[in-house]
Amino acid sequence: MNQLIEKVKQWSIEKGLDHAEPSKQFLKVVEETGEIAAAIARNDMEELQDAIGDTIVTLIILAQQHEMEVEECLEQAYNVICGRTGRMVNGVFVKSEDL
Repeated sequence: MNQLIEKVKQWSIEKGLDHAEPSKQFLKVVEETGEIAAAIARNDMEELQDAIGDTIVTLIILAQQHEMEVEECLEQAYNVICGRTGRMVNGVFVKSEDL
């Protein structure tokens, strides 16, 4: 995974995306997540895989634009959720404090 992340970061440098406007990059994140929703709605697993990959690419670049490492962002999020308690409600995990 780390090699792929580095390839994406290098690609973004070559395209000048690493210094582009982060708010514009976030619009790409939202666009790609919309494609995830469309793929799920259509039960199109090939498109879903592509859209998830595209979303990850846009997030890697957004982190890069803010001089962050996406792995560190993921680790921080995991450290928050790893001890989280809660339960499934109608197919959605709801954390204890929100129950």
